[in-house]
Amino acid sequence: MLPYPPPDILLAPMALKKPHKAYQFALMCTILSVLGGVAGYFLGALLIDVVTPLLIKLNYIDKLETVGQWFAQYGPWIIITAGFSPVPYKIFTIGAGIANMALLPFVLMSLLARGVRFFLVVFFVKKFGNDCDTWIKKHIDRLGYVLIIVIVFGLWYG
Repeated sequence: MLPYPPPDILLAPMALKKPHKAYQFALMCTILSVLGGVAGYFLGALLIDVVTPLLIKLNYIDKLETVGQWFAQYGPWIIITAGFSPVPYKIFTIGAGIANMALLPFVLMSLLARGVRFFLVVFFVKKFGNDCDTWIKKHIDRLGYVLIIVIVFGLWYG
């Protein structure tokens, strides 16, 4: 398990405990997660000036340029993948800021990915109850990795 568990691990039991507020919890998770993502975005945008001299000194500036190209070409897909999957969303939000990804698509894709993720958790917990909570805790990472593979193949063949 990750040192910082994804919000789903807390969202599912909260939805079980208070099912009448489950969708409010999902909305709250979505909004706060995206706000945290925006903070990470601006952190990355601000840190780039501080980090660039170090990257030049360590001969990693070409890696930074590669990241910028990836975000320019696949930015929305990167954010959707990071926002829905178990990979640390915060790392990619900082990366989007460093790469100077356009803010509006960043926010919209974050809202879409995080919202779908959290509302699906709540939907399944409400539909299947405690069994779903147990299943989510056990399999959420694997499900996310499958999604990453599907997106990568879709981009590769598309």
